[in-house]
Amino acid sequence: MADENNTQIVIKDLWKVYGKDTKRVFQEDLRNKSKDEIQNETGCIVGMRDINLEINKGEFYILMGLSGSGKSTLIRALIRLVKTTKGSIVINGEEITKMSSEQMIQFRRKTFGMVFQSYGLLPHMTVLENAAYGLKIRGIGKEARYEKAREVLETVGLKGWEEYYPTSLSGGMQQRVGLARALANEPEILLMDEPFSGLDPLIRRQMQDELVELQSKLQKTIIFVTHDLHEALKLGDRIAILRNGEVVQVGTPEEIITNPADEYVQEFVQDASPAKVLTASSIMSDIPVVTYAWEGPKTALTLMRKAKKRMGYVVDKKRKFLGVITAKELKRLLEGEEKYKTIPSTSIELVASVHPDTLIEDLFNVAPQNPYPIPVVDENNRLLGRISSDTIFDSISSNGGNNE
Repeated sequence: MADENNTQIVIKDLWKVYGKDTKRVFQEDLRNKSKDEIQNETGCIVGMRDINLEINKGEFYILMGLSGSGKSTLIRALIRLVKTTKGSIVINGEEITKMSSEQMIQFRRKTFGMVFQSYGLLPHMTVLENAAYGLKIRGIGKEARYEKAREVLETVGLKGWEEYYPTSLSGGMQQRVGLARALANEPEILLMDEPFSGLDPLIRRQMQDELVELQSKLQKTIIFVTHDLHEALKLGDRIAILRNGEVVQVGTPEEIITNPADEYVQEFVQDASPAKVLTASSIMSDIPVVTYAWEGPKTALTLMRKAKKRMGYVVDKKRKFLGVITAKELKRLLEGEEKYKTIPSTSIELVASVHPDTLIEDLFNVAPQNPYPIPVVDENNRLLGRISSDTIFDSISSNGGNNE
């Protein structure tokens, strides 16, 4: 669900129909018919059909679908490279479908950065000149635009390549130049239409990783088109799946994997690994024994024995996670000569914890280091729950269910 206070793009009742006399398509006896039926009866082709979406500022939003689903038509409609037939697109409170051509050109320049599959680099220009090209078009002086271009080239990992020409670069490096050129304009919204689809698998994965890291720093609104499910699951905050010009489901990667809307979406996600989508929050369970640091060893051991557990998770008065203490250690403290009123910090064992949004596949690296169920904590290190090794494996075999 989009946050109304943070909504940047609102697409409402959007249609794109190709052909003559396209208004016929909206007649009552036609508008609810299938794409093929409309084409057979009118000769018109429906490219987009009654699309309604809201995209938040700073969101990594995926448009996914097979060839002909309408995803590329939609992303081009956002910058009026495709003129829509019906409906509205409101961006930053401005209705772009009602703008004049000159207004749209100016709005596009100040609002959008674009990265497409074909890098679009100018072969006679250096990497630096290519990265600065958008600023040149805007009339920015040479010194200022080159300074900005060098800054973004370093951001995308191309420092030292400024004076090379595109032909000297690999496909992945050329795509980085294209990304740098888009970022140099400091756009609010970055549009990316299958930017990595022409790259070798290894380079593609590297570019995906780099984009995730870059987004964590820049927090741009990114609208990313792909037909690759794993790419969508890896990158997206939310995913809109399109079919025949219609949106069939919108949700987080986890929502789409666990609750596909129909057979079409089910076919899309059936080969997806839950470990790459599901998070710690979906499989964690409650803490059976919470041990408070200010309690005495006798109280802690009594509660542990009552719960029939051999260990407990220690927290302070703000429920911040401090570590683990075992029944064996508590007994040792009680049998010693010193009388402890509280649990000493030296008896608390430090263990690795994870956050609720940690992917299950990342838990496989944590589990071997931890002899106890993995504690889950929030951003303030407050204890939320735990995850056992068995639960991690069960969640994959049962497609995400919590079986602890």
